[in-house]
Parts: sequence; structure tokens; C-alpha cells
Amino acid sequence: MCYDIKTKVEAALKRARHYGNEEAIQMLIEQFRPFLEEEFFHVSGFQHPKLLIYTNENFELPAIASWGLIPFWVKNEQQQLDIWNKTINARGESIFEKPSFRTSANSKRCLVYIDGFFEHHHFGGKIYPFYIQRVDGEPIVLGGLWDEWTNKATGEVVNSFTIVTTKANFLMKKIHNNPKLNEARMPLILNEEEADKWLNGTATEAKAMIRPATDGLLKAHTVRRLRGKEAVGNSPQAIEEFIYPELKFRA
Repeated sequence: MCYDIKTKVEAALKRARHYGNEEAIQMLIEQFRPFLEEEFFHVSGFQHPKLLIYTNENFELPAIASWGLIPFWVKNEQQQLDIWNKTINARGESIFEKPSFRTSANSKRCLVYIDGFFEHHHFGGKIYPFYIQRVDGEPIVLGGLWDEWTNKATGEVVNSFTIVTTKANFLMKKIHNNPKLNEARMPLILNEEEADKWLNGTATEAKAMIRPATDGLLKAHTVRRLRGKEAVGNSPQAIEEFIYPELKFRA
């Protein structure tokens, strides 16, 4: 699954800079400066943070959206709250059938650029957090879905998104070993060519991309506790390597 990530503005703006629209980027930075100055060393989807995403409506410049998909058909704030924590991730194999995701899967796919993500490993009755990033240090491009919901009580229009997941590759199978789950999972990671197709391609093309990341693309190391009394919170310590002597598994 993918409930915890690390991201900063530079990673999110990589795609925009690829298209060379520096003037538009600077306008965005000025417009959203209070938001953009915050760097997430560790943030959980259950906090529903606002992040930058790229949508099929403007694939060159990012938009702000809350993590946790709110489908357009949600009737009120209570229904929004009831569904929010259930739509942080979207199981890729069923996004074209599930009511919460099928409209977005067909017509509102998005990209989320992050520095890395966290996953927990189970051993000896305890859980140990790992930080996962690309071997080359480049941002990770995640495939997601987005939607636009209007809060009828306030008139506010809310953009929101979910991260699509798929079966785990070799590395993530070793890390994501939750005994309560039937199989190991990981977020859908796309390369640059796939990213364009994910945004603008057909449903058939999108379905073909829902597969584990290539082995050798990612690396991982254990970090300090992310939850509970020992949690380090949103600080640089969250991504620093931390060795647990009792843990025999090393990525």
C-alpha cells in the first residue's frame, strides 16, 4: 500500500520544468507560496495533506489537491468524511469497476511526483518502517486518479486524488509482509513515457500499465518509528537510516 510519503516542491515541479514553462512556474510559486514552502519529510495520507498533482486537463502545470479521493457524486460533508480514509489508495486491478473510482479511472487520471514513500515490515511481532526511493535519486512518478467535488453546504470546489496500487515487485515483496494481507502491494510507479499515456491514453492503455515496478529501480533502508510515542513526525530524521539490531532483514 502507499499511506506515507516524502515530497517537496522541487520533485513536484520536475514535470513542469521539463516542458520549459518557467514563467508559469514562477507564477504558481508566488500564488501558492505559503503552501509550497512546506516540505513533507513524512506525511500520512490519513492527514489528507494538499499536494501538487498533474491532471489530464493540464498535463504541463500542477494543481493542488487533497490526498483521499472524494468522488463527484458525494452528497454532503458527512458522506465525504465517511469515504475519505477509504480512498487514499485505489487497487489498480479494480479501479474500472469500483463506484468510487471508475469514472476517474476512465477520464480523470493524474500523476503525483514524490521523493520517496514508506512501508512497514513485520518481524517478531513488531513493525519496522522502511523508506523507499529510486536508486538514481530522481523523483518517483506515481499513477493516480483525481476528481472534483463541490461542497453544497459551502460552495467550495475541492480537488482530490488517490494513489493507484499494484502487486509488489521483488524488493517490495520482501518489505511489505503484513500477515493480515493476502499479498504484498506497492504504488503504481510510471516512467516518463508511461506518465504521458497514463494521463491521456485510453482505458486499455492504462490497464496495461498497472503492473509492478521494474526490479532494480528502487532501494530501501530502515528509518525511525513513524507512528506511536516514538514517532519522529515531519522532520529530516524521518528519512535518515536507522538500524534495528534485532531485525535480520536488510533491503
